[in-house]
Amino acid sequence: MSQCTSKQAPSATQSKPALCVNAQSMPRIIKYLALIALSLLYCNASYGHSFGQTYTLPVPLSLYLYGSAAALAVSFLVFGYFLRADNLQANSSIRLNIPNALISALRSAKPWVQGFSVFMLLLCIATGLLGNRNPYGNFNMTFFWVIFVLAYAYFCALTGNSYQWLNPWKILSDGIGRFYKPYQQGLFNWPARLNYWPATILYMVFIWLELFGTATPLSLSKYLLAYTVLNLLAAGLVGIRNWYKYGELFSALLMLLSKMSFVCRRTAKENTEPSAVIQSPFIRLNRSAPSELSLLAFILCMLASTAFDGLHESQLWIRTFWVDLNPYFQPYVGTNPFSAYPKLRTLYLIYQTMCLVLLPLIYFLIYYGFIALSKYIVNSSFTSKQLALHFAYSLLPIVLAYHLSHYYPLVQTQGIKIISLASDPFGIGMNIFATAEWFRAPIIPNVETVWHAQLGLIVLGHIMSVYIAHRQALALFGSKRQAMLSQIPMLVLMIAFTVAGLWILSLPMGNPS
Repeated sequence: MSQCTSKQAPSATQSKPALCVNAQSMPRIIKYLALIALSLLYCNASYGHSFGQTYTLPVPLSLYLYGSAAALAVSFLVFGYFLRADNLQANSSIRLNIPNALISALRSAKPWVQGFSVFMLLLCIATGLLGNRNPYGNFNMTFFWVIFVLAYAYFCALTGNSYQWLNPWKILSDGIGRFYKPYQQGLFNWPARLNYWPATILYMVFIWLELFGTATPLSLSKYLLAYTVLNLLAAGLVGIRNWYKYGELFSALLMLLSKMSFVCRRTAKENTEPSAVIQSPFIRLNRSAPSELSLLAFILCMLASTAFDGLHESQLWIRTFWVDLNPYFQPYVGTNPFSAYPKLRTLYLIYQTMCLVLLPLIYFLIYYGFIALSKYIVNSSFTSKQLALHFAYSLLPIVLAYHLSHYYPLVQTQGIKIISLASDPFGIGMNIFATAEWFRAPIIPNVETVWHAQLGLIVLGHIMSVYIAHRQALALFGSKRQAMLSQIPMLVLMIAFTVAGLWILSLPMGNPS
Protein backbone atom coordinates (compact mmCIF):
# COMPACT_ATOMS: atom_id res chain seq x y z
CA MET A 1 0.00 0.00 0.00
CA SER A 2 1.55 3.26 -1.08
CA GLN A 3 1.66 6.12 1.33
CA CYS A 4 0.06 9.46 0.47
CA THR A 5 0.21 12.85 2.08
CA SER A 6 -2.35 15.57 2.56
CA LYS A 7 -0.56 17.75 0.00
CA GLN A 8 -1.06 15.26 -2.83
CA ALA A 9 -3.19 16.80 -5.57
CA PRO A 10 -6.02 14.74 -7.02
CA SER A 11 -5.61 13.51 -10.58
CA ALA A 12 -7.66 14.96 -13.41
CA THR A 13 -9.83 11.86 -13.57
CA GLN A 14 -10.79 11.88 -9.90
CA SER A 15 -14.40 12.76 -9.15
CA LYS A 16 -13.90 12.99 -5.39
CA PRO A 17 -10.91 14.03 -3.27
CA ALA A 18 -8.70 11.15 -2.14
CA LEU A 19 -8.91 10.08 1.50
CA CYS A 20 -5.35 10.36 2.77
CA VAL A 21 -4.40 8.82 6.09
CA ASN A 22 -1.36 7.41 7.75
CA ALA A 23 -0.58 3.94 6.38
CA GLN A 24 -0.27 2.44 9.85
CA SER A 25 -3.82 3.44 10.72
CA MET A 26 -5.30 2.01 7.53
CA PRO A 27 -5.92 -1.59 8.73
CA ARG A 28 -7.98 -0.46 11.74
CA ILE A 29 -9.91 2.10 9.70
CA ILE A 30 -10.63 -0.47 7.00
CA LYS A 31 -11.88 -2.92 9.62
CA TYR A 32 -14.18 -0.36 11.23
CA LEU A 33 -15.49 0.88 7.88
CA ALA A 34 -16.05 -2.66 6.70
CA LEU A 35 -17.91 -3.54 9.89
CA ILE A 36 -20.13 -0.48 9.59
CA ALA A 37 -20.80 -1.20 5.93
CA LEU A 38 -21.65 -4.82 6.64
CA SER A 39 -23.86 -3.85 9.57
CA LEU A 40 -25.84 -1.54 7.33
CA LEU A 41 -26.67 -4.47 5.10
CA TYR A 42 -28.41 -5.92 8.13
CA CYS A 43 -29.97 -2.73 9.51
CA ASN A 44 -32.91 -1.51 7.43
CA ALA A 45 -32.97 2.22 6.74
CA SER A 46 -35.57 4.03 8.80
CA TYR A 47 -37.06 7.40 8.00
CA GLY A 48 -39.53 7.47 10.88
CA HIS A 49 -37.94 10.58 12.34
CA SER A 50 -36.47 12.40 9.37
CA PHE A 51 -38.00 10.81 6.22
CA GLY A 52 -34.57 10.76 4.61
CA GLN A 53 -34.09 14.49 5.08
CA THR A 54 -31.77 16.31 7.44
CA TYR A 55 -33.63 18.82 9.55
CA THR A 56 -31.74 21.38 11.61
CA LEU A 57 -33.69 22.52 14.64
CA PRO A 58 -34.32 26.28 14.62
CA VAL A 59 -33.05 26.48 18.21
CA PRO A 60 -30.76 24.12 20.15
CA LEU A 61 -32.35 20.92 21.42
CA SER A 62 -31.55 21.96 24.99
CA LEU A 63 -33.99 24.87 24.69
CA TYR A 64 -36.76 22.50 23.66
CA LEU A 65 -35.95 20.30 26.63
CA TYR A 66 -35.86 23.22 29.09
CA GLY A 67 -39.09 24.60 27.65
CA SER A 68 -40.85 21.24 27.91
CA ALA A 69 -39.68 20.75 31.48
CA ALA A 70 -40.86 24.27 32.36
CA ALA A 71 -44.27 23.57 30.80
CA LEU A 72 -44.64 20.48 32.97
CA ALA A 73 -43.54 22.33 36.11
CA VAL A 74 -45.97 25.19 35.47
CA SER A 75 -48.83 22.78 34.76
CA PHE A 76 -48.03 20.97 38.02
CA LEU A 77 -48.31 24.23 39.96
CA VAL A 78 -51.54 25.18 38.18
CA PHE A 79 -53.14 21.79 38.86
CA GLY A 80 -51.94 21.87 42.45
CA TYR A 81 -53.48 25.30 43.03
CA PHE A 82 -56.85 24.87 41.31
CA LEU A 83 -57.73 21.20 41.83
CA ARG A 84 -59.51 20.37 45.08
CA ALA A 85 -60.69 17.11 46.54
CA ASP A 86 -64.29 18.34 46.81
CA ASN A 87 -64.74 18.85 43.06
CA LEU A 88 -63.29 15.55 41.85
CA GLN A 89 -66.73 13.98 41.46
CA ALA A 90 -68.08 16.76 39.26
CA ASN A 91 -69.93 15.21 36.33
CA SER A 92 -68.92 16.78 33.02
CA SER A 93 -70.47 14.16 30.76
CA ILE A 94 -73.28 14.53 28.23
CA ARG A 95 -75.76 11.69 27.87
CA LEU A 96 -77.30 11.04 24.45
CA ASN A 97 -80.18 8.58 24.35
CA ILE A 98 -79.95 6.19 21.43
CA PRO A 99 -83.21 5.96 19.41
CA ASN A 100 -84.80 2.52 19.23
CA ALA A 101 -84.66 2.57 15.43
CA LEU A 102 -80.89 3.09 15.54
CA ILE A 103 -80.51 0.33 18.13
CA SER A 104 -82.42 -2.08 15.88
CA ALA A 105 -80.33 -1.07 12.87
CA LEU A 106 -77.09 -1.59 14.79
CA ARG A 107 -78.19 -4.99 16.03
CA SER A 108 -79.12 -6.01 12.49
CA ALA A 109 -75.78 -4.79 11.16
CA LYS A 110 -73.69 -6.42 13.90
CA PRO A 111 -73.44 -9.90 12.26
CA TRP A 112 -72.47 -8.30 8.96
CA VAL A 113 -69.81 -6.12 10.55
CA GLN A 114 -68.44 -9.11 12.46
CA GLY A 115 -68.42 -11.14 9.27
CA PHE A 116 -66.51 -8.33 7.59
CA SER A 117 -63.96 -8.41 10.42
CA VAL A 118 -63.34 -12.13 9.88
CA PHE A 119 -63.22 -11.58 6.12
CA MET A 120 -60.47 -8.94 6.51
CA LEU A 121 -58.41 -11.37 8.61
CA LEU A 122 -58.79 -14.06 5.96
CA LEU A 123 -58.01 -11.55 3.20
CA CYS A 124 -54.79 -10.52 4.97
CA ILE A 125 -53.74 -14.16 5.17
CA ALA A 126 -54.72 -14.92 1.56
CA THR A 127 -53.02 -11.86 0.04
CA GLY A 128 -49.79 -12.66 1.83
CA LEU A 129 -49.81 -16.28 0.69
CA LEU A 130 -50.93 -15.72 -2.89
CA GLY A 131 -50.33 -12.06 -3.70
CA ASN A 132 -47.50 -9.71 -4.64
CA ARG A 133 -44.33 -10.22 -2.63
CA ASN A 134 -43.60 -6.48 -2.54
CA PRO A 135 -44.50 -5.21 0.97
CA TYR A 136 -45.65 -1.87 -0.44
CA GLY A 137 -47.71 -3.48 -3.18
CA ASN A 138 -49.51 -6.04 -1.02
CA PHE A 139 -52.69 -5.29 0.89
CA ASN A 140 -51.91 -7.22 4.07
CA MET A 141 -48.82 -5.25 5.18
CA THR A 142 -50.53 -1.86 5.03
CA PHE A 143 -53.86 -3.05 6.39
CA PHE A 144 -52.48 -4.98 9.37
CA TRP A 145 -49.51 -2.86 10.45
CA VAL A 146 -50.85 0.61 9.61
CA ILE A 147 -54.65 0.45 9.57
CA PHE A 148 -55.25 -2.12 12.32
CA VAL A 149 -52.25 -1.84 14.65
CA LEU A 150 -51.93 1.95 14.40
CA ALA A 151 -55.01 3.74 13.05
CA TYR A 152 -57.59 1.45 14.65
CA ALA A 153 -55.76 1.64 17.99
CA TYR A 154 -56.03 5.45 17.87
CA PHE A 155 -59.70 5.12 16.92
CA CYS A 156 -60.33 2.98 20.02
CA ALA A 157 -58.44 5.50 22.16
CA LEU A 158 -60.89 8.16 20.97
CA THR A 159 -64.20 6.33 20.73
CA GLY A 160 -64.02 3.30 23.00
CA ASN A 161 -63.34 -0.41 22.78
CA SER A 162 -65.27 -1.58 19.72
CA TYR A 163 -62.73 -4.39 19.37
CA GLN A 164 -64.54 -6.44 22.00
CA TRP A 165 -67.29 -6.97 19.39
CA LEU A 166 -65.08 -6.95 16.28
CA ASN A 167 -62.24 -9.24 17.42
CA PRO A 168 -62.06 -11.71 14.48
CA TRP A 169 -60.43 -14.44 16.56
CA LYS A 170 -63.12 -14.21 19.24
CA ILE A 171 -65.81 -14.26 16.56
CA LEU A 172 -64.32 -17.51 15.21
CA SER A 173 -64.15 -18.95 18.72
CA ASP A 174 -67.77 -17.98 19.39
CA GLY A 175 -68.73 -19.72 16.17
CA ILE A 176 -67.04 -22.92 17.31
CA GLY A 177 -68.71 -22.57 20.72
CA ARG A 178 -72.17 -22.47 19.15
CA PHE A 179 -71.64 -25.90 17.63
CA TYR A 180 -69.65 -27.41 20.51
CA LYS A 181 -70.81 -26.06 23.87
CA PRO A 182 -67.93 -27.43 26.04
CA TYR A 183 -65.55 -25.30 23.95
CA GLN A 184 -67.04 -22.14 25.47
CA GLN A 185 -66.02 -23.00 29.05
CA GLY A 186 -62.73 -24.71 28.20
CA LEU A 187 -61.08 -27.71 29.77
CA PHE A 188 -59.35 -25.86 32.61
CA ASN A 189 -60.07 -22.92 34.91
CA TRP A 190 -58.01 -19.80 34.35
CA PRO A 191 -55.31 -19.68 37.06
CA ALA A 192 -55.86 -16.44 38.97
CA ARG A 193 -52.12 -15.88 39.38
CA LEU A 194 -51.69 -15.66 35.60
CA ASN A 195 -53.92 -12.58 35.31
CA TYR A 196 -52.70 -10.55 32.28
CA TRP A 197 -49.20 -12.06 32.12
CA PRO A 198 -49.93 -14.18 28.98
CA ALA A 199 -51.10 -11.06 27.11
CA THR A 200 -48.02 -9.16 28.33
CA ILE A 201 -45.67 -11.88 27.12
CA LEU A 202 -47.45 -12.15 23.78
CA TYR A 203 -47.22 -8.38 23.41
CA MET A 204 -43.43 -8.50 23.77
CA VAL A 205 -43.25 -11.37 21.28
CA PHE A 206 -45.35 -9.28 18.90
CA ILE A 207 -42.99 -6.30 19.30
CA TRP A 208 -39.98 -8.57 18.67
CA LEU A 209 -41.54 -9.84 15.46
CA GLU A 210 -42.36 -6.29 14.41
CA LEU A 211 -38.79 -5.10 14.95
CA PHE A 212 -36.70 -8.14 14.09
CA GLY A 213 -38.97 -10.57 12.25
CA THR A 214 -39.09 -11.03 8.49
CA ALA A 215 -41.05 -8.09 7.08
CA THR A 216 -42.73 -9.63 4.04
CA PRO A 217 -46.37 -10.30 3.14
CA LEU A 218 -45.71 -14.05 3.24
CA SER A 219 -44.20 -13.95 6.73
CA LEU A 220 -47.09 -11.80 7.99
CA SER A 221 -49.58 -14.36 6.70
CA LYS A 222 -47.69 -17.11 8.50
CA TYR A 223 -47.68 -15.09 11.72
CA LEU A 224 -51.43 -14.48 11.42
CA LEU A 225 -52.11 -18.15 10.75
CA ALA A 226 -50.03 -19.19 13.76
CA TYR A 227 -51.73 -16.58 15.96
CA THR A 228 -55.15 -17.75 14.80
CA VAL A 229 -54.33 -21.35 15.71
CA LEU A 230 -52.95 -20.21 19.08
CA ASN A 231 -56.11 -18.25 19.92
CA LEU A 232 -58.50 -21.02 18.91
CA LEU A 233 -56.58 -23.65 20.89
CA ALA A 234 -56.12 -21.43 23.96
CA ALA A 235 -59.81 -20.47 24.00
CA GLY A 236 -60.71 -24.16 23.93
CA LEU A 237 -58.37 -24.87 26.83
CA VAL A 238 -59.25 -22.08 29.26
CA GLY A 239 -62.55 -20.79 27.91
CA ILE A 240 -63.47 -18.08 25.44
CA ARG A 241 -64.18 -15.37 28.01
CA ASN A 242 -61.00 -15.93 29.99
CA TRP A 243 -58.64 -16.10 27.02
CA TYR A 244 -60.00 -13.05 25.23
CA LYS A 245 -59.86 -11.04 28.42
CA TYR A 246 -56.48 -12.06 29.84
CA GLY A 247 -54.55 -13.82 27.10
CA GLU A 248 -55.21 -12.25 23.70
CA LEU A 249 -52.77 -9.38 23.34
CA PHE A 250 -54.86 -7.03 21.19
CA SER A 251 -57.81 -7.35 23.59
CA ALA A 252 -55.62 -6.17 26.48
CA LEU A 253 -53.90 -3.49 24.38
CA LEU A 254 -57.07 -1.92 23.01
CA MET A 255 -58.87 -2.25 26.36
CA LEU A 256 -56.17 -0.10 27.97
CA LEU A 257 -56.14 2.47 25.18
CA SER A 258 -59.93 2.75 25.19
CA LYS A 259 -59.86 3.87 28.82
CA MET A 260 -58.82 7.28 27.48
CA SER A 261 -61.83 7.62 25.16
CA PHE A 262 -64.38 10.41 25.39
CA VAL A 263 -67.28 8.17 24.35
CA CYS A 264 -68.72 5.24 26.28
CA ARG A 265 -71.91 3.21 26.04
CA ARG A 266 -74.32 2.59 28.88
CA THR A 267 -76.79 -0.26 28.65
CA ALA A 268 -80.43 -0.07 29.60
CA LYS A 269 -81.29 -0.45 33.30
CA GLU A 270 -84.65 -0.10 35.00
CA ASN A 271 -86.58 0.94 31.88
CA THR A 272 -84.05 3.58 30.86
CA GLU A 273 -82.92 3.72 27.26
CA PRO A 274 -79.40 2.72 26.22
CA SER A 275 -77.27 5.82 25.82
CA ALA A 276 -73.98 7.05 24.48
CA VAL A 277 -72.09 9.21 26.96
CA ILE A 278 -69.70 11.90 25.78
CA GLN A 279 -67.32 12.61 28.62
CA SER A 280 -64.06 14.36 29.34
CA PRO A 281 -61.15 12.43 27.82
CA PHE A 282 -59.15 10.38 30.33
CA ILE A 283 -61.88 10.66 32.99
CA ARG A 284 -62.19 6.90 33.29
CA LEU A 285 -58.52 6.67 34.26
CA ASN A 286 -59.46 8.24 37.60
CA ARG A 287 -62.30 5.83 38.32
CA SER A 288 -60.37 2.57 38.34
CA ALA A 289 -56.92 1.11 38.83
CA PRO A 290 -55.38 -2.26 37.95
CA SER A 291 -55.62 -4.80 40.73
CA GLU A 292 -52.55 -6.79 39.70
CA LEU A 293 -49.00 -6.00 38.64
CA SER A 294 -49.51 -7.72 35.28
CA LEU A 295 -51.49 -4.78 33.86
CA LEU A 296 -48.89 -2.32 35.16
CA ALA A 297 -46.24 -4.47 33.47
CA PHE A 298 -48.24 -4.37 30.22
CA ILE A 299 -48.41 -0.57 30.36
CA LEU A 300 -44.67 -0.28 31.00
CA CYS A 301 -43.97 -2.71 28.15
CA MET A 302 -46.01 -0.46 25.85
CA LEU A 303 -44.03 2.55 27.02
CA ALA A 304 -40.62 0.90 26.85
CA SER A 305 -41.13 -0.84 23.50
CA THR A 306 -42.08 2.41 21.75
CA ALA A 307 -38.99 4.12 23.15
CA PHE A 308 -36.85 1.17 22.11
CA ASP A 309 -38.29 1.23 18.59
CA GLY A 310 -37.17 4.82 18.19
CA LEU A 311 -33.77 4.24 19.77
CA HIS A 312 -32.67 1.00 18.13
CA GLU A 313 -32.69 2.42 14.60
CA SER A 314 -30.69 5.52 15.46
CA GLN A 315 -27.14 6.07 14.30
CA LEU A 316 -26.05 6.26 17.93
CA TRP A 317 -27.39 2.75 18.62
CA ILE A 318 -25.80 1.26 15.50
CA ARG A 319 -22.41 2.83 16.15
CA THR A 320 -22.46 1.73 19.80
CA PHE A 321 -22.53 -1.93 18.86
CA TRP A 322 -20.62 -2.01 15.59
CA VAL A 323 -17.84 0.41 16.56
CA ASP A 324 -17.67 1.07 20.31
CA LEU A 325 -18.33 -2.50 21.47
CA ASN A 326 -16.61 -4.23 18.58
CA PRO A 327 -13.13 -4.44 20.19
CA TYR A 328 -14.63 -6.47 23.05
CA PHE A 329 -16.03 -9.02 20.56
CA GLN A 330 -12.82 -9.47 18.55
CA PRO A 331 -11.33 -12.18 20.82
CA TYR A 332 -14.40 -14.31 20.08
CA VAL A 333 -15.22 -13.44 16.45
CA GLY A 334 -11.78 -12.58 15.07
CA THR A 335 -10.38 -9.44 13.52
CA ASN A 336 -11.26 -10.14 9.89
CA PRO A 337 -14.47 -8.14 9.41
CA PHE A 338 -15.80 -10.32 6.60
CA SER A 339 -15.47 -13.60 8.45
CA ALA A 340 -16.57 -12.00 11.73
CA TYR A 341 -19.73 -10.46 10.32
CA PRO A 342 -22.02 -13.53 10.46
CA LYS A 343 -21.15 -14.06 14.13
CA LEU A 344 -21.53 -10.35 14.88
CA ARG A 345 -24.90 -10.34 13.17
CA THR A 346 -26.10 -13.10 15.49
CA LEU A 347 -24.63 -11.27 18.49
CA TYR A 348 -26.36 -8.09 17.39
CA LEU A 349 -29.74 -9.81 17.34
CA ILE A 350 -29.11 -11.29 20.81
CA TYR A 351 -27.90 -7.91 22.07
CA GLN A 352 -31.00 -6.11 20.80
CA THR A 353 -33.34 -8.80 22.12
CA MET A 354 -31.79 -8.57 25.56
CA CYS A 355 -32.14 -4.78 25.53
CA LEU A 356 -35.78 -5.05 24.43
CA VAL A 357 -36.54 -7.47 27.26
CA LEU A 358 -34.60 -5.55 29.91
CA LEU A 359 -35.92 -2.08 29.09
CA PRO A 360 -39.44 -2.66 30.56
CA LEU A 361 -37.77 -4.00 33.70
CA ILE A 362 -35.67 -0.83 33.90
CA TYR A 363 -38.79 1.29 33.45
CA PHE A 364 -40.50 -0.72 36.18
CA LEU A 365 -37.64 -0.22 38.63
CA ILE A 366 -37.51 3.52 37.90
CA TYR A 367 -41.28 3.90 38.27
CA TYR A 368 -41.37 1.81 41.44
CA GLY A 369 -38.45 3.78 42.87
CA PHE A 370 -40.23 7.11 42.39
CA ILE A 371 -43.41 5.63 43.86
CA ALA A 372 -41.45 4.50 46.92
CA LEU A 373 -40.03 8.01 47.21
CA SER A 374 -43.55 9.46 47.12
CA LYS A 375 -44.59 7.06 49.88
CA TYR A 376 -41.61 8.14 51.98
CA ILE A 377 -42.26 11.87 51.51
CA VAL A 378 -45.89 11.73 52.64
CA ASN A 379 -45.33 8.88 55.11
CA SER A 380 -48.25 7.03 53.56
CA SER A 381 -49.79 3.96 55.15
CA PHE A 382 -50.34 2.47 51.69
CA THR A 383 -47.76 -0.01 50.45
CA SER A 384 -45.55 0.81 47.49
CA LYS A 385 -47.38 -1.85 45.46
CA GLN A 386 -50.75 -0.26 46.21
CA LEU A 387 -49.47 3.18 45.22
CA ALA A 388 -47.82 1.83 42.06
CA LEU A 389 -51.11 0.28 40.98
CA HIS A 390 -53.14 3.33 41.97
CA PHE A 391 -51.10 5.63 39.71
CA ALA A 392 -50.56 3.09 36.90
CA TYR A 393 -53.23 4.48 34.58
CA SER A 394 -51.68 7.94 34.78
CA LEU A 395 -48.97 6.55 32.46
CA LEU A 396 -51.43 5.77 29.65
CA PRO A 397 -51.51 9.31 28.16
CA ILE A 398 -47.70 9.09 27.88
CA VAL A 399 -48.05 5.73 26.13
CA LEU A 400 -50.50 7.21 23.64
CA ALA A 401 -48.37 10.32 23.13
CA TYR A 402 -45.23 8.25 22.49
CA HIS A 403 -47.12 6.00 20.11
CA LEU A 404 -48.67 8.87 18.16
CA SER A 405 -45.46 10.89 17.95
CA HIS A 406 -43.47 7.93 16.63
CA TYR A 407 -46.01 6.42 14.25
CA TYR A 408 -48.53 9.02 13.09
CA PRO A 409 -46.31 9.96 10.10
CA LEU A 410 -46.57 6.32 8.95
CA VAL A 411 -50.38 6.54 9.06
CA GLN A 412 -50.18 9.79 7.11
CA THR A 413 -47.79 8.53 4.43
CA GLN A 414 -48.65 4.83 4.05
CA GLY A 415 -52.11 4.51 5.58
CA ILE A 416 -53.80 6.48 2.82
CA LYS A 417 -52.49 4.00 0.26
CA ILE A 418 -55.00 1.45 1.56
CA ILE A 419 -57.46 3.14 -0.83
CA SER A 420 -55.50 2.00 -3.88
CA LEU A 421 -54.50 -1.33 -2.36
CA ALA A 422 -58.14 -2.18 -1.64
CA SER A 423 -58.80 -2.20 -5.38
CA ASP A 424 -55.84 -4.50 -6.01
CA PRO A 425 -55.27 -6.43 -2.75
CA PHE A 426 -53.18 -9.18 -4.34
CA GLY A 427 -51.07 -6.74 -6.35
CA ILE A 428 -51.81 -8.45 -9.67
CA GLY A 429 -53.32 -5.55 -11.62
CA MET A 430 -56.96 -5.64 -10.49
CA ASN A 431 -59.03 -2.47 -10.08
CA ILE A 432 -62.13 -3.60 -8.14
CA PHE A 433 -63.23 -0.18 -6.85
CA ALA A 434 -61.62 1.92 -9.59
CA THR A 435 -59.18 3.38 -7.05
CA ALA A 436 -56.04 1.41 -7.93
CA GLU A 437 -54.26 4.53 -9.21
CA TRP A 438 -55.16 6.78 -6.29
CA PHE A 439 -52.41 8.13 -4.01
CA ARG A 440 -49.70 6.04 -5.66
CA ALA A 441 -47.12 8.84 -5.55
CA PRO A 442 -44.86 8.96 -2.47
CA ILE A 443 -46.14 11.27 0.26
CA ILE A 444 -43.31 13.06 2.09
CA PRO A 445 -44.52 15.22 4.98
CA ASN A 446 -42.78 18.41 5.96
CA VAL A 447 -40.11 17.45 8.50
CA GLU A 448 -40.44 20.72 10.43
CA THR A 449 -44.16 20.09 10.86
CA VAL A 450 -43.49 16.49 11.93
CA TRP A 451 -40.94 17.52 14.55
CA HIS A 452 -43.11 20.19 16.13
CA ALA A 453 -46.16 17.90 16.04
CA GLN A 454 -44.12 15.22 17.82
CA LEU A 455 -42.90 17.79 20.32
CA GLY A 456 -46.42 18.98 21.04
CA LEU A 457 -47.80 15.44 21.37
CA ILE A 458 -45.16 14.37 23.87
CA VAL A 459 -45.45 17.49 26.02
CA LEU A 460 -49.26 17.37 25.95
CA GLY A 461 -49.26 13.67 26.86
CA HIS A 462 -47.05 14.29 29.87
CA ILE A 463 -49.11 17.29 31.01
CA MET A 464 -52.22 15.09 30.91
CA SER A 465 -50.38 12.47 32.96
CA VAL A 466 -49.44 15.10 35.54
CA TYR A 467 -53.10 16.17 35.69
CA ILE A 468 -54.44 12.63 36.08
CA ALA A 469 -51.82 11.67 38.67
CA HIS A 470 -52.69 14.77 40.70
CA ARG A 471 -56.40 13.93 40.61
CA GLN A 472 -55.59 10.39 41.69
CA ALA A 473 -53.44 11.71 44.54
CA LEU A 474 -56.25 14.00 45.73
CA ALA A 475 -58.71 11.12 45.63
CA LEU A 476 -56.31 8.90 47.59
CA PHE A 477 -54.93 11.30 50.21
CA GLY A 478 -57.74 13.86 50.44
CA SER A 479 -55.36 16.58 51.61
CA LYS A 480 -54.21 19.12 49.02
CA ARG A 481 -50.82 19.40 50.69
CA GLN A 482 -50.32 15.64 50.81
CA ALA A 483 -51.31 15.36 47.16
CA MET A 484 -48.81 18.05 46.12
CA LEU A 485 -45.97 16.53 48.13
CA SER A 486 -46.67 13.03 46.81
CA GLN A 487 -46.57 14.25 43.23
CA ILE A 488 -43.18 15.96 43.36
CA PRO A 489 -41.32 12.70 42.60
CA MET A 490 -43.90 11.91 39.89
CA LEU A 491 -43.29 15.35 38.35
CA VAL A 492 -39.55 14.62 38.23
CA LEU A 493 -40.33 11.27 36.60
CA MET A 494 -42.60 12.91 33.99
CA ILE A 495 -39.91 15.47 33.17
CA ALA A 496 -37.36 12.66 32.79
CA PHE A 497 -39.72 10.78 30.45
CA THR A 498 -40.30 13.95 28.43
CA VAL A 499 -36.60 14.71 28.06
CA ALA A 500 -35.84 11.10 27.11
CA GLY A 501 -38.66 10.99 24.56
CA LEU A 502 -37.63 14.23 22.86
CA TRP A 503 -33.97 13.21 22.88
CA ILE A 504 -34.81 9.92 21.15
CA LEU A 505 -36.91 11.73 18.54
CA SER A 506 -34.02 14.13 17.86
CA LEU A 507 -31.51 11.36 17.15
CA PRO A 508 -30.42 10.96 13.50
CA MET A 509 -31.96 7.78 12.17
CA GLY A 510 -30.81 5.06 9.81
CA ASN A 511 -27.42 4.50 8.30
CA PRO A 512 -24.57 6.54 9.79
CA SER A 513 -22.59 8.33 7.12
